[in-house]
Amino acid sequence: MTQSPPARRTAHEQTRFERALTELFEQQINFNQKLGLRLVEFGAQGPVLRFDMRPDLVGHYLYGRLHGGVISSALDAMGGLALMWAIGEKHRDESAQQVMSRFTRLGTIDLRVDYLRQGIGQHFVATAEVLRLGGRVGTTQMRLVNDEGTLIATAAGAYIVS
Repeated sequence: MTQSPPARRTAHEQTRFERALTELFEQQINFNQKLGLRLVEFGAQGPVLRFDMRPDLVGHYLYGRLHGGVISSALDAMGGLALMWAIGEKHRDESAQQVMSRFTRLGTIDLRVDYLRQGIGQHFVATAEVLRLGGRVGTTQMRLVNDEGTLIATAAGAYIVS
């Protein structure tokens, strides 16, 4: 006997989840505000982040390059956000409030960043792929590109999810 998949939350409840996740990410995590991280879409592959280049994000004053710590932080935030989205999809039978309560223990265990090119651009876009979402640990691969689509950095992260 085959089991049917769990019922998907209603469109209204999905909108509530997306709004709650956006508010958590953009407004309740102060560091994300400092970096200017904005959740621009919930695509078929998951959420997408964007942030604009600003003078206070410069790491090398002569060249106006993005600071490596900003790159690392943005990719780390993207990995965590991708896992939040994946948790929401895994528990699609739960309400927005029930899913949001699952994020209280989420935190970075390990992060590796590969800086591939100088962080030069008008704005930057981060994406992630969830490689594994287990009961306790989730792993992701993240990418950061500039406004011209040039790959600036990649990262791999492991996160506690329970």
